Amino acid sequence: MSPVRRLPDTELEVMQALWNCESPASRAQLEEVLFKTHPMALTTLLTLLSRLAEKGFVRIEKQGRGSCYTPLISRSEYLAAQSRSLFEKLFGGSMTVFAAALCDSGISEEDLKELKELLERRDL
Repeated sequence: MSPVRRLPDTELEVMQALWNCESPASRAQLEEVLFKTHPMALTTLLTLLSRLAEKGFVRIEKQGRGSCYTPLISRSEYLAAQSRSLFEKLFGGSMTVFAAALCDSGISEEDLKELKELLERRDL
């Protein structure tokens, strides 16, 4: 499988909306979800959906006078790929460097405890 490339913020917002809809989603459903957080013009939304289709993230199917949109990459696939890329790029693949940065970030003791428990139970 080829690597999942990082999306620009606006395209990622559209994917987030698509992942939050029941699949396949209509343009109206996407607009409704996006209106709450990132309203955009119809032409902008349609352009972004076309770009996402060209990149292999979305399948566009004509349905009558409109179209339906289906994600071809799941949220979990995207997050896993971007997390791995971030880990490699920022931390050089070193768990020690990652852990030190996490501790230096100001993360709370409660969050560290929760993370430790999740890792111990393998609930991730």
